[in-house]
Amino acid sequence: MYSFRKLQAIVLGHADDCDHDHEKDALCSTLKASDVPVSLADCRSCSDPCDLGGYFANLLSLSDNEHVLLQKDTMKLILAASTSTWTLKCWALSSRTTARYILVSPLSIAQLHTIQIVISTGRSDWEREVTEATGSLAAYMLQVSTSSNLNTPKPSSPPSNGKSSSSSTGLFNPSQSTRTSILNGSHNTLCHEEDHETVLIFPDFKVASEVRRSMQGAQDLWDSSVAPGIGRGGAFLEKSTLRTWVLPYACVILLCSHKKRDNRCGIAAPKLEHAFITSLESQGWDAVKHVECPSLTMGPPLEEMDVTPEEREENIASHLRDSTESKRALIIKTSHVGGHKYAGNCIIYTPSGSGVWYGRVTPHDVDSIVENTIIKGLVLPPLLRGGLNLSRPNCKSLNDW
Repeated sequence: MYSFRKLQAIVLGHADDCDHDHEKDALCSTLKASDVPVSLADCRSCSDPCDLGGYFANLLSLSDNEHVLLQKDTMKLILAASTSTWTLKCWALSSRTTARYILVSPLSIAQLHTIQIVISTGRSDWEREVTEATGSLAAYMLQVSTSSNLNTPKPSSPPSNGKSSSSSTGLFNPSQSTRTSILNGSHNTLCHEEDHETVLIFPDFKVASEVRRSMQGAQDLWDSSVAPGIGRGGAFLEKSTLRTWVLPYACVILLCSHKKRDNRCGIAAPKLEHAFITSLESQGWDAVKHVECPSLTMGPPLEEMDVTPEEREENIASHLRDSTESKRALIIKTSHVGGHKYAGNCIIYTPSGSGVWYGRVTPHDVDSIVENTIIKGLVLPPLLRGGLNLSRPNCKSLNDW
């Protein structure tokens, strides 16, 4: 256990970083051994970050058993630890307080899922359990998913490349699970009918429109795009009005903003959204917060292509490669993603099918995330909480094909 004096030194930024660097190097080595492209760059591009106090007040409130009280002119450290691993909870009485924080407690592991969907709501906060909201598409999707998975055997075979991406804890391959992650999103529906939604589908990197907010609509979405084994090309239902397109963005950034679930997320998400927009635009990228109308900008839907399944897959792959080069990012605020107890949660999906899950992200980390993860396709190990399809043998970047 860290002594009181050593922990105080860590909080004040005066401690030796050798232990922290050793843990970082060990994690990098483990990820590299799993063929994960990593960056050794610092998470923060600023050597002397400012204005951390007010932000950390809600971002890093981890436990009632450990906490740090910061004041404007003096710092008082109050600790009541119940475990041998320290975590820090910060309250600041001044937004101008400057300090450096090192979290010694390991990040919790993301929940394993084979596919993640984000349903349009036009809101940034929701009921505590979005899948329990009566009459919502999220609730219908949970019923369909639960019913379908009862009859679906759990996968047991390793990834086809012969290497298990789970050799690094928290790194998953979709073949390892049948779980569907159901989220609400801040994007507006693109449909004219009030009871139809627009759904983002990951890691397939697709958008489905004209999804009815009903049990039948949920079943259609499941059967055409979500069910295990469907594949990226999808299955086409003759009587369904559902239409799908490849997303025309180089990445999609999901930020947890679920205030009713965790007040810290409601505070962190807008700050992170602003930081991502500012950073991306400084790199010459476009950053948008709503899905554009696919029928106007993405060509005909996949369902209207008169081609063979093989030709459809080739067409999808071509569109995904075009998306990679687009220098455009879609930023969506989402409901609670599950499996974490930290705020500042950020999931980045790419056209190549990778999903990077970062935790306790602050605005000071965003420039490094944009430069290293979004542009260069490299994972920042200190922020990593989990990932999907991060093991990329013979690839130097998550953006490689």
